[in-house]
Amino acid sequence: MHITILALGSRGDIQPYATLGNGLKSAGHQVRFITFESFASLVAENKLDFHPIQGNAQALVANGGADMLGLIRSFGSLAGGYARDLSVPQLGETDLIINQLPMGLYGLDLAEKYGVPMVLASVIPVARTKTFPLMGFPKLPLPGYNKATYYLGEQIGWQMFRTVINRWRKQTLNLPPLPIAGYFGQLGTRQIPIVNGFSQHVVPHPVDWNEHIHITGYWFPEDVHWQPPNDLSGFIEAGNPPVFIGFGSMPIKDPQRTTNIILEALKQTGQRGILHMGWGGLGNQSLPDNVFEIDYAPYDWLFPRMATVIHHGGSGTTAFGLRSGIPSCVVSFVFDQHYWGERIAALGAGPKPIRYKELTVERLAEAIRIGVGNFRIKQKAAELSQKIQAENGIKNALTIFEKMLCTNSA
Repeated sequence: MHITILALGSRGDIQPYATLGNGLKSAGHQVRFITFESFASLVAENKLDFHPIQGNAQALVANGGADMLGLIRSFGSLAGGYARDLSVPQLGETDLIINQLPMGLYGLDLAEKYGVPMVLASVIPVARTKTFPLMGFPKLPLPGYNKATYYLGEQIGWQMFRTVINRWRKQTLNLPPLPIAGYFGQLGTRQIPIVNGFSQHVVPHPVDWNEHIHITGYWFPEDVHWQPPNDLSGFIEAGNPPVFIGFGSMPIKDPQRTTNIILEALKQTGQRGILHMGWGGLGNQSLPDNVFEIDYAPYDWLFPRMATVIHHGGSGTTAFGLRSGIPSCVVSFVFDQHYWGERIAALGAGPKPIRYKELTVERLAEAIRIGVGNFRIKQKAAELSQKIQAENGIKNALTIFEKMLCTNSA
């Protein structure tokens, strides 16, 4: 079959969907990938057909700042251009549209226009449930509160994009405008199923999710035989396993101050460190001999070689950290990150998360000591890794897609 995937966001947001696309292609399907033009190399690595959208995710994140509303506003400012570039004349020939959640846009409208089946794919739990509140909302013991947070979160996001999307529907697709409440009531139904690319061992299936809301397991790439540069492999092998610290695509207003906190925490704990520069520009200063700076290394290669992993809690980075079997701790910036940090701690695979605004030498040093020295946490991390590695998220997702198409064509 021919599959079109729409995905929007930072590299960490895009990569799981590109990996999913690669797995679908390996199974014999043709896959078109629609995302920012700046991710051309990522799409090429996964050998997918590419339909580029104008825009640069790194610039958007930098302009949005390290808060969720700022990021939503930044992506909202891009919505008009994104719609303009979505004039894909071959889209009517596709058999299935896979639209990313929660930042995914336009998939439902395109599916309606061309009469193509669509599935929503997410790497974070955003389907309505009474079991826990929407991530980003506090936990409160109020009747009906948990489910209400989803309605509120949906409307905050939808109202940001409603005007642009309805204009595009009318002027480009010749479709009627969507109502003020949007289309969220249709999500998680037979018409618009949701496929979640995370592990049931990390997020257990809520009892009120129906048969149209699936959990497949994480979408990991096939084993990549990556050859590290000699200086990186030499550093790792020169002593005890180092501590990885990196915050991915998160913008950092004062990278020098944050780097100094990291260096002092490593010094106080007597640990060697690998510092990931990321989009925040960490490590752009003189570093001691016990700290090695990297711009890139695949996490599936790097993390198993670490003593513990300190990261920002992005869903993809969290997945690689949990699969590695190494204790991890989240320094959270926005939205889903603190949720993942709390899940890691609740599962016993790492210490409690630290909010970036509250990051201090003392808190970071304590997290490092726990990650490196707590035997019980090391054991829990290793046990959870085995369960995650036993899942085959891409194969499970493909089974769902194929079954859905067979049902629709019957």
